[in-house]
Amino acid sequence: MSDDFNMSMRKFLKQVGVTSQQAIEEAMRDADTAGKSFAVKATITIEELDMTHEVSGTIKGQD
Repeated sequence: MSDDFNMSMRKFLKQVGVTSQQAIEEAMRDADTAGKSFAVKATITIEELDMTHEVSGTIKGQD
């Protein structure tokens, strides 16, 4: 793969990670999350390539 491809993909994934973490932290601050766990799912789609990738997991609330 080309350097341009790798750099653009890394830039996108960094943006996804940073903005997602900020959104999750904001939602958790505004809610009573102590002792709770939350199911989380992220979906990345490239419509032109008919590609969908889904990642699921659990995030524990703040004590």
